[in-house]
Amino acid sequence: MKKLKFFYILSILLSLNACHPSHEQFKNDASLADLKMPNNHLNFKEIKDYQNYKMIAAHYRTDKNEIRYILGNKKAFEAAKNKAPFPDGSKIVKIGWTVEKMPDFQTALEAKQLKRIEYMIKSRKEFSKNPGNWGYARFVKENGQFEPWQKGTQSCINCHNLVKKNDFIFTKFQTLQ
Repeated sequence: MKKLKFFYILSILLSLNACHPSHEQFKNDASLADLKMPNNHLNFKEIKDYQNYKMIAAHYRTDKNEIRYILGNKKAFEAAKNKAPFPDGSKIVKIGWTVEKMPDFQTALEAKQLKRIEYMIKSRKEFSKNPGNWGYARFVKENGQFEPWQKGTQSCINCHNLVKKNDFIFTKFQTLQ
């Protein structure tokens, strides 16, 4: 069982390297930086340097058939690593990819298609009316283009209310121990 867990974690870390956006891909995504969420006006540009964030964890959504990479800016990463409260300015980015079997290794899955980039930012000033002072943004990739989630952020708030005791964060810092 421990070997299986080790290989699972290793495969996630290796696939992260394969899925990390190249500089060219980021340039293309950056051209979409003026996209804004409808109800809180959070902008895609807010996380323009997400490729420099550190990995906090990865998880798999069975309902979406997606592997999600969870990254944090320096403030969020340090808070998650130290199991401390997230300070203002913390940014957490979730990148969702569909998965498929690897052609050359059929018992393994690999990221296939980028489906979404979501993020949370903590700000007592901007999001004082939201539980935990978190603001949410979701950008979904459809037909090769990112679009802001038009349903707004109430569904994000409702879901994250399930983990109020964890500062409204589902993800726990993952280590190799």
